[in-house]
Amino acid sequence: MKRIILAVALLAGVCVGWANPVLAGESERAFPDPAHLQLASVNAVVFDRRTGEVLYAKNPDVVVPIASVSKLMTAMVVLDAKLPLNEKLDVGKPDIEATRGHFSRIRPGSIMSRKGLLKLALMSSENRAAASLARHYPGGMDAFVAAMNAKAEALGMNHSHFVEPTGLSQENVSTASDLRRMLSAAAHYPLIHEFTTTPNELAHFKHPRYALPFYNTNPLVRGERWNISVSKTGFTDDAGRCLVMLAQVDHRPLGIVLLDSLGKRTPIGDVSRIKRWLATGRGGRVPNAARRYAAERDMQEHQIASQ
Repeated sequence: MKRIILAVALLAGVCVGWANPVLAGESERAFPDPAHLQLASVNAVVFDRRTGEVLYAKNPDVVVPIASVSKLMTAMVVLDAKLPLNEKLDVGKPDIEATRGHFSRIRPGSIMSRKGLLKLALMSSENRAAASLARHYPGGMDAFVAAMNAKAEALGMNHSHFVEPTGLSQENVSTASDLRRMLSAAAHYPLIHEFTTTPNELAHFKHPRYALPFYNTNPLVRGERWNISVSKTGFTDDAGRCLVMLAQVDHRPLGIVLLDSLGKRTPIGDVSRIKRWLATGRGGRVPNAARRYAAERDMQEHQIASQ
């Protein structure tokens, strides 16, 4: 009888032995230590899309301007209203005034479908397109901004506030933690996925009749090495360089929120550091200029918070 028990125990040990490599493999795929990841962005959150778990956070609850990342909220409000996407809208004088001082390739008086303007607002971050979408919302601009804030409240974005649809105002503010919620919500809109991951588009306008090529503001979308499902960039002097995106990184579904970076390429560098961190456990070094910038912005934010 003892021999039978011993044989069963040995067999169980063999089975466990066969199972261990699987468990070890899963363990090896566990996320690395966040202490080994350094990012240049002043505010950041990296999270697992499957579980919602925050894998890395840096100043996640500091309220800051978010620039054109605002246009994700603009797009959700437009799509929630279920307005006719083929309806032709004009880019009129109010839209020009609302974006005065900021470059746009859309000519005054141009006419395009609501769907076309939404695509340019998301893909190429066209401010006049976003302003026109809001102006043609039932109730006009005031109603549109109210809908933006109502949507933010419904998503639990308790530290966010919007005053206009483009992100040009420094009063469009949020936190990296709140934008995690907005980014996750945006993933449920097929057109947001399609438009934010379109590399380029030859846009056709009527009255005046002309066509212009537009390009995605996120260079990672224009490459072939990244599997991105939602993306939005942003920049103003107050907000710095911003990038939010949902992507498969090292075969893992991640959400990435990067706010207030120095230099056009800095958010791209941070995404590369995240990818390296997942693959090797080490994120690499942040350039000295970006490190100094982050330290200065950190100090400014802490001073504002203490006032």
